[in-house]
Amino acid sequence: MSTLTQPAHTPTVRYGTGPLRASTIFVGRSIRHSLRDGEGLVMAVALPIMLMLMFTFVFGGAISGDGYIDYVVPGVILITAGFGASSVAVSVNRDLTRGAMRRFRSMPIPAATVLVGHTVASMIRNLVATAVVIGVAVAVGFRPDATPVEWLGALGLVTLWIITVTALFAFVGLAAGSPEAAGAYGFGLLFLPYVSSAFAPIDTMPGWLQPVATYQPVNPIIETIRGLLVGGETAPWAALAWCGGIIAVAAVLVVWRFPRSRDR
Repeated sequence: MSTLTQPAHTPTVRYGTGPLRASTIFVGRSIRHSLRDGEGLVMAVALPIMLMLMFTFVFGGAISGDGYIDYVVPGVILITAGFGASSVAVSVNRDLTRGAMRRFRSMPIPAATVLVGHTVASMIRNLVATAVVIGVAVAVGFRPDATPVEWLGALGLVTLWIITVTALFAFVGLAAGSPEAAGAYGFGLLFLPYVSSAFAPIDTMPGWLQPVATYQPVNPIIETIRGLLVGGETAPWAALAWCGGIIAVAAVLVVWRFPRSRDR
């Protein structure tokens, strides 16, 4: 009597998505969310433009007179990047607190690529916002005399700063307990350009404040962008060192915090 042999059970193979493909998907997701949040996009561009116009036409005559817009635009560019990147803290925290991250962790994908998506989308949004701000500045009198190489250098430094602040805001989003708290914590980082040479020369500040303004991270970045676009002293190595150091610290904090952050 023959014995029937039962076929062995073949396990179901779940094919995952690689880091590059997953990152591309999350970049598209973040950009779509940004486009749906039309008010947030408008405010991220409108606020720096309003600030530039206010300082140029309301305070510019008292601060520096003619040509002040050439002085102030580099600082406004960094403020634009800060405003745009600050939304990353809220977006990351929403993924944690509203269940999206739980879903991502259950899928055959590298869940951390959601942070890559937020970072790359932030860079794209902020570069577009920066182009709009520069266009408005040119329309109201900004006259840079940079060569193509200097423009590329300034654009590269702006891009590096966008990545820097986005990495910081991503950690803030992971560490905060709610989207509202993430927005509030991140808002404090936006004040750095105001305590620098963005709007007034440092030697016009009180003596006790001058070292703070001189040696804080944003100041050499602003000085370098200003020097590349309209001439003057630059501090490229200090700017690159600050950006590289902050990115390294932020990356360590994100790598430490991400596995420990659970849906709340």
